[in-house]
Amino acid sequence: MIAFTRGVPATEAFPVEALGECAASALAKYSSQILQYGSFRGFGPLREFIAAGHGLQPDQVLLSQGALQIVDFVARSLITPGSTVLVEQPSYDRVIKVLRRAGATVVGVPLQEDGMDLTACEELIREHHPLMTYVISDFQNPSGTTMSEAKRRAFAALAEQYGMLVLEDVPYRRLRYAGDDVPTIQSMIPHRTIQLGSFSKLLSPGLRVGLAFGPQQYMDRLGKTAQDTYITPSLLSQATVFEFIDTGLLPAQIEKLHNLYRPRLSELLAVLDAEMADLGTWARPEGGFFVGVTLNKSVKAEALIARGLEKGIQLTNGRDFFADGRGDTFVRLPFCALTTEEIDEGVRTLAQVVRSL
Repeated sequence: MIAFTRGVPATEAFPVEALGECAASALAKYSSQILQYGSFRGFGPLREFIAAGHGLQPDQVLLSQGALQIVDFVARSLITPGSTVLVEQPSYDRVIKVLRRAGATVVGVPLQEDGMDLTACEELIREHHPLMTYVISDFQNPSGTTMSEAKRRAFAALAEQYGMLVLEDVPYRRLRYAGDDVPTIQSMIPHRTIQLGSFSKLLSPGLRVGLAFGPQQYMDRLGKTAQDTYITPSLLSQATVFEFIDTGLLPAQIEKLHNLYRPRLSELLAVLDAEMADLGTWARPEGGFFVGVTLNKSVKAEALIARGLEKGIQLTNGRDFFADGRGDTFVRLPFCALTTEEIDEGVRTLAQVVRSL
């Protein structure tokens, strides 16, 4: 069975030996800190490192058990029932669920190949007066698109004009396999942006080290929710990550990921071109974990999933990624944890499944 479901790293990407050494080193250096209750904001040296890289104070950085938990803190700290939050459409399904669980009205902004449709975005801002917009600006989950610099600057101007908070999620930003980096939205409007990040895709999701930084008044509120939730996060994992960075291992690890994932993305795009050019459209990402395909054939997600299972592929329900539930014809294709052979066979099978419906 070929799984086009969860966007997980390849197990061969994990730096197992190095992480073991870094954990041992962290225990040797910081045992009295990391085996005890500590700051609810997270391990101090790692927060200091992150803050220094963005011109912030360490207390503007919050470390937690994955970035999704910080989304939950945002939802519980800043959102009141009935608040409107804009998201790209499609967007990360779990964030949509977290926001709705907090009572938010989640409204989708149509996504184009270079980011959100900003005309539609402004219309929706005027109509709904949203508290914030959640955006994945680089190699978006689930579409793979990257917002252009021009659109980022225009979107930042909209946020300023309408007094809107921005929640910018960048878990895939360091996984660029071609092309040049685009400035973050946070770098354009730092006073109204909370940026989320994670070490799950770079080192290991099992470490559960997510991060956020932003304006002090918001980070204090998130920190209070964090403190009330768990007193202190897992400091051993955070100290292990810090040791990995502090010993200079991260650049080589990222290069390893690029070399591993680049050919898998290339293979996915090539086989899509060969097998599905007449069946749908998709972006051509230069990095990340996903390519999202919009089928040009009317199908129901349940039928697509069921037929796929019969033929040996697992698919995710596309409707989950759409705030308005209209994603029947959307297929997210994660590629990082699959070999090029599995990618080739999986897409060929997907094409056969779509043609059969």
